[in-house]
Amino acid sequence: MASPAAAGSNPYGLMAALEQGGTIAWAVFLILVVMSAASWYIMFTKLIEQQKILNQGKRARASFWQAPSLKDGQAKLEKNSAYRQIVDDGLLAQDQHTKLTDPVDQHEWLTGSLLRSQALINSKLGNGLAVLATVGSTSPFIGLFGTVIGIYRALIKIGAAGQASIDAVAGPVGEALIMTALGLAVAVPAVLGYNWLIRRNKVVAEQLSAFATDLHGYMVSAGAVKPATLAKAAPAPAVKK
Repeated sequence: MASPAAAGSNPYGLMAALEQGGTIAWAVFLILVVMSAASWYIMFTKLIEQQKILNQGKRARASFWQAPSLKDGQAKLEKNSAYRQIVDDGLLAQDQHTKLTDPVDQHEWLTGSLLRSQALINSKLGNGLAVLATVGSTSPFIGLFGTVIGIYRALIKIGAAGQASIDAVAGPVGEALIMTALGLAVAVPAVLGYNWLIRRNKVVAEQLSAFATDLHGYMVSAGAVKPATLAKAAPAPAVKK
């Protein structure tokens, strides 16, 4: 009869380690799988959300400031977009300012309203990032828990056998190393994704802040102040030989 190795099965592979580890090994493995799936889902969805807002910003800068009035510019922005939300909140604050019974400077009122609008958008962009941070910080310890259990089982086998033979400890030690590797495999992408998304959120927040500042200047100046556009670079003069 062919041996397991000859038949192509690996007695020290992942499935063999899980079967030998029993309930605890399976529980650790399933927890790490769920954490990995959640982190990858969050990374992809947040990346798509960020890119959508970045694209909205490009279109807003290209079309909004070319409109003859705020109402016309508002109509050119996509509905339910981040930039449309800022403009809507700005126009609403401008309308509400005329209804205030206690006099408040228009500049301060608009500033507070636009900052609140930006804060809501930034808060939405930050949703889910805490999960990535949690996965990145805890998954190595969950894998380490599986490692401790594997080493513990190896010591029990050594004590039962009376000697530290390879056959007695190879399975539990292999299980321990696999759990450590799984914990790191889950943690590293989560940490890298968290740092990358945080950096992209900062870029999005800076662009939204710049747009809100330009909008604020436009509104308090009755349209007299618009963001400066970069003039086309003039061709460099030819160098005389």
